[in-house]
Amino acid sequence: MIQTLLQLEKRHLWHPFTPMQAWCEEAHEPLMLVSGQGSYLKDQHGREYLDGNSSIWTNIHGHSHPTIHNAIRAQLEKISHTSFLGFTHEPAIQLGKALVDLLPGSALSRVFYSDNGSTAIESAIRMTLQYWKQNEHPERDTILAFDRAYHGDTLGAASVGGIPIFKGSGNDFGYRVVRVPNLEALDALSVDEVSRLAGVILEPLIQGSAGMRLWPKGMLKGLSQWCQQRDVFLILDEVMTGFGRTGSMFACQQEGVIPDFLCLAKGITGGYLPLAATLTTERVFEGFLGAGRAFYYGHSYTANQLGCAAALGSLQVFREEGTMETLSAKTASFTQHLETLREIPAVMDIRQCGLIAGVEIGPYAPELLMGVKACLAARKYGLLTRPVVDTIVLMPPLNISETELEAMFSAIRHAITEVIAQ
Repeated sequence: MIQTLLQLEKRHLWHPFTPMQAWCEEAHEPLMLVSGQGSYLKDQHGREYLDGNSSIWTNIHGHSHPTIHNAIRAQLEKISHTSFLGFTHEPAIQLGKALVDLLPGSALSRVFYSDNGSTAIESAIRMTLQYWKQNEHPERDTILAFDRAYHGDTLGAASVGGIPIFKGSGNDFGYRVVRVPNLEALDALSVDEVSRLAGVILEPLIQGSAGMRLWPKGMLKGLSQWCQQRDVFLILDEVMTGFGRTGSMFACQQEGVIPDFLCLAKGITGGYLPLAATLTTERVFEGFLGAGRAFYYGHSYTANQLGCAAALGSLQVFREEGTMETLSAKTASFTQHLETLREIPAVMDIRQCGLIAGVEIGPYAPELLMGVKACLAARKYGLLTRPVVDTIVLMPPLNISETELEAMFSAIRHAITEVIAQ
């Protein structure tokens, strides 16, 4: 049965970010994940692996969590999906209130649902541009973004990204963008360039696909002040950093910043179902009121009931298990384990933000694929993760135990040592 499935896999499927020629070679047996429990995943042969990058940065409380399962089952008994275009439903209403309540006292009061991180970004950028266009500032048609940023793979989201490989066949598409390397570079913008800015977009505290690159402390606060002084909307991409990853519920809270748009996805459902939300202010919402005005953007599965139920279940776990209260001790242990990796000669740098880390090995020529080889070697020691070039990403679910942390770091230590010896 397994071999038949894998033959069909190679005959019919096409995977993202995957060199398919090597994947489809006869000798290659793809890893088929068949079940999961807590921090572990199980493959077609019954082998277990720690989920070392939370299933591409999505899983929050571990796999098969009964609270989230029960929330989904209860909703499934009622209805699985209806349109959100011209209709509403209780799970979306309850979740909207719950998301706003996660930022008490802030100006973020409105929730726009979509399907994934890219569409959360698209929503924020389209709202930004449409707001200024229909509110007497059509000249504000430009988005300021940062070098090495990643904001998704849809056409518009990719156009504000700063990593060329994620832009496919070319870079001349999408929104009008001004790109800068850091906060200090804003001082070099001309008066004309600033006057055309509609919004600024940033991954707060840490850039994920840049190799877990950290922003200097205070950068986010400084950028927020810069935007407020010039009445430019601040868009924060917390698709990766949201829901506890950095040690606070949202990364922006660590510098006391409330943006004009907060983009959420990945962990919003605990990593169970696709869902995204773009939070914004009453000012932005009111800019779309009036005869004939609407925000002309949306998706068939916007505010899907099962996704909203899963998200409510995940927030219930946060409350009942005191997830945020346990993070400080886990982060301290995570840091201690990371420091032991510096003893390995090939480890060039370690970058950490909460329970997010990038372990950079090298220097190696890119074509050697040393990061990939290290992650493949880690499978033999019971760990699954993926690299960003030669930066090995470690981002476990927030439920990970001390014993599991020890196992994760033992696996990555053995894997790196084995690969550099070869």
